[in-house]
Amino acid sequence: MKGAGLVTRFIPIPQPTLLVGPGSSGRLGQAIAGFGHRKILIVTDSIISKLGLLNDLTQALTAGGAQFVVFDEITPDAPIPLIQKGIDFYQEHDCDAIVAFGGGSSMDASKAISVAVSNPKPLNQLAGYLKGLRAPVKIYAVPTTAGTGSEVTVAAVISDPVNHKKLVIVDPRMVPKMAALDPTLMTGLPPHITAATGIDALTHAIEAFVGNWKTSYSDGMALSAVGLIFENLRTAYTDGKNLEAREKMSLASTYAGFAFTRANVGYVHAIAHQFGGLYHTPHGLANAIMLPFVLKFSHPAIVGRLAQLAVAARLGTTSEDEDVLAQKFLDAVDQLNQDLGIPTSLAALKESDIPALAKAACWEAHTGYPVPRYMSQEICEAVIRKALPKAETPAQVPAKRKKKAA
Repeated sequence: MKGAGLVTRFIPIPQPTLLVGPGSSGRLGQAIAGFGHRKILIVTDSIISKLGLLNDLTQALTAGGAQFVVFDEITPDAPIPLIQKGIDFYQEHDCDAIVAFGGGSSMDASKAISVAVSNPKPLNQLAGYLKGLRAPVKIYAVPTTAGTGSEVTVAAVISDPVNHKKLVIVDPRMVPKMAALDPTLMTGLPPHITAATGIDALTHAIEAFVGNWKTSYSDGMALSAVGLIFENLRTAYTDGKNLEAREKMSLASTYAGFAFTRANVGYVHAIAHQFGGLYHTPHGLANAIMLPFVLKFSHPAIVGRLAQLAVAARLGTTSEDEDVLAQKFLDAVDQLNQDLGIPTSLAALKESDIPALAKAACWEAHTGYPVPRYMSQEICEAVIRKALPKAETPAQVPAKRKKKAA
């Protein structure tokens, strides 16, 4: 793990050119059209395609004389067979570049396609650090959610449906060359997606800030992201067409992406990945549910860091006691989840699954993440158990039946 930490701290990681603001997806199309690509593959999902969100980009590409094709079959947690279909589509149309357009699944699928096209071997053999010898094909990115930060990160998470696992491909060469943060593409997001993706970005920033691989650069990015999220997420949730809040959330997601690319994540992600692999829980929602529980476990080891986060979130000032500030931050995360309608439990979670989930989460965290406080198998099980659905009381059952009958 220390070796991996040295890699993430010191290996050169490209940073994409960012185009920010309304209409930036069209400006990105203009730029790409001038780069002389033979044919561009746009990777997205059917909803984005049907809503016409691609129009500014594709019209700019056409105006610039660029050839492109659209693969719009991406589903949440894109599984290996679907990504293979995207690889075949890329090769069939003789493409030489990719535009990832959509949420985290489209971004991750694009990255996986780019690596696999250059390194033709089974996708599960590309999981891990730098498993592809040849450089991935060029990627450009247009995120339509403010959460994953995938437009600036070195990793792609894909689903293995056979083994019910998430696989992580890590290669700094997958970082997109350019990205457009266009808030107009996010104004139609449903509130529950705005909430889950926003807390996903918050989780990235927090885990990067409290982990043991932090740097001055990652700290700066993480603190900026936390401040922007606490300032703008509630507005984006309640007033989805507020372009200023959407743009600032886009920046927060990107800053958090910069932070965890260097400093990595922790137990929240390790557990969330297991929920996604077994129950197909959306990643942002899984992170949002587990964040308060993991933070409360880690609290004794990160009081000072939590205090700094509280100041960044404008919950207090540096003149206050660290313990007071730390508790303010924990309480504020709980309150934010509540305000955003994030559930306190995972409906799909079963007691019988918890030992295996904990084992897999501990393995992932202890072999790759710089966690600030160590969990044993038993402790991890106890933390996951906090997310079990609350059992119905005898008094609640008749009431529900009566309501249903009515």
